[in-house]
Formats: sequence, C-alpha cells, structure tokens
Amino acid sequence: MLVAGAEELLADRAVERLIGLARERDPGVEVTRLDASEYAAGTLAVVTSPSLFAEDRVVVVAGVERATDDLIADALAYLEAPQQDVTLVLCHAGGQRGKKLLDTLRTAEGAVVTCEPVKKDSDKTAFATAELRRAGRRADAAAVRALVDAVGSDLRELASACAQLAADTTGAIGVDVVARYYGGRIEATGFRVADAAVEGHAGQAVALLRHALATGVDPVPIVAALAAKLRILAKVAATRGRGSVAVRDLGLAPWQVDRALRDLTRWTPESLASAITAVAQADAEVKGASRDPEFAVERAVLRVASARAR
Repeated sequence: MLVAGAEELLADRAVERLIGLARERDPGVEVTRLDASEYAAGTLAVVTSPSLFAEDRVVVVAGVERATDDLIADALAYLEAPQQDVTLVLCHAGGQRGKKLLDTLRTAEGAVVTCEPVKKDSDKTAFATAELRRAGRRADAAAVRALVDAVGSDLRELASACAQLAADTTGAIGVDVVARYYGGRIEATGFRVADAAVEGHAGQAVALLRHALATGVDPVPIVAALAAKLRILAKVAATRGRGSVAVRDLGLAPWQVDRALRDLTRWTPESLASAITAVAQADAEVKGASRDPEFAVERAVLRVASARAR
C-alpha cells in the first residue's frame, strides 16, 4: 500500500484505517512501524519474514520521502516477492526522493491512497461538514463557513474544532455556537485589522492584530491586507472627477468602490501617501529586513490609523 501526499491528518487516518481493517481480519495482527530516514539494511526482510505462527502482520514505513538508500533498495527487492500475510504500508509526503520506488508501487497490484493538502475553502467546508456528521451532529451552512474562516488554515486544527463542538454542545450547530467558541478568531483576520486601521480606530486595530498574531496568523498576510486596502483607496481616489466610466475601468466590485468613497472622506492625498509609505516599510521588514516582524506590523497599523485620524 502507498499512502502518498503531504496532508498529515489524512495520511495518519489512512494508515490507522488500514491497521483497523487488518485487525478486523485478525485481532492479533502484529504492527511494526519503521522510520525510513533511520532505516538499516535488512530490517524489512526481518520484519516481513514468514512467521512461526502464521499471524498477519502490518509494517508501516513512515517518511519515505526521507528514505535511506538501503530502504529504497530493500523495498524494491521486497516488491518482487511480497509476503501473503504481510500488509506493507509506505508513506511518502512528496518530492522526488524514492521516485523509482513510487513508480513501481503505482504499477504494482497494491492500492494507492492519495492524501494531498486540502486548499480550497469549498473542500474545507465539505471536510468540516463530514467531520460533524461522523460525530452525529449537524450544522447549518453559515456555521460551517464561519468555522472554516476561524480555524480552516490547518486541517488537523479544523478536525479538532469540529470534535470540540460535537463534544461540548448539543442540538443543531449555528453561527451563534461557532461565534461563542471561535468568535475572536473570526474577527481577527488581516482584513478586519486593515478595515479598523483605515477607519482610524487604532485601539481596535491593535487589539485585533494582537489576537490574530496570538492565534498563529503570520504578519505577512496582515501587511498584504493593509496594502490591498490602501491600494483600493488610491485607485478610487485617482478617479475622482473622471466619471463613472473611469471607476468601472478599475475592475473593482461596486461595494468596494462605495466603501472606498466613504473612507476617502477622511483621507487626503498626503495622509494616504504617508500610510502607503508606512505599509511599504512594514512589508520589507516582515519579509526579512527586521528582526521583529510583529512589532513592524503593529507600528504600521498605528501609523495608518493615525494618518487617517489627522
């Protein structure tokens, strides 16, 4: 069996499922786990050799993407004459290491389980819905969406959040339930920080920023959100007096234009330039020019908020 892909949660579950199936056939199945990066020549032959009592065995080799040359050679040799009472599970998280072994596995009679990272929000929403259903719970679409927004960057964390909601709550899970448990995370996104800063609410912006950083949000996307917000303001400001055709040519959604026009009532060309300069400096600092990226982004947020307030 080949478990291929970088999504650790799905790979772990696939391995445990395979072990579970083996135990359904033989409750006394022997499970051996090997680390491919520490593999010594001959180990595979030892753990897969015919058993005295003919019991089934499962051998799980983790980290094949970091395999030693000995592991690759021994695994290729084993595939030429596999043991009937052994289930060999090779886990490969990605990369070119062991390509010949992977190609051989994919053309052999064994199964391949793909565990690629879940990146699309729609897939994360489907995953969360399935997790809650597995726990015997139901949630409305808005609640699932809010949960993914709050903790959906990591699949393992999302699964843990679903398990917590299933264990700690009763009845249908709605947005109010998700907000009670994860409301702070929902609010503390980069764009929320940017909105507060551009509106001149320095205290609120810093509070949201610190919460976002405390819950694992990287400074880089927060600075990117600030830059995107100011970029929209600059684009809309440049079309003043040029008519609706110029606004349409910006390629912005109507709500973005309306929001920018409202924000611009408290911005001057000079203050907008000052804010853009502050964010440009922070962008360089969070990407390596500073030893303290969190301080850099907080300083940029304060400078943006104070520029608007003048």
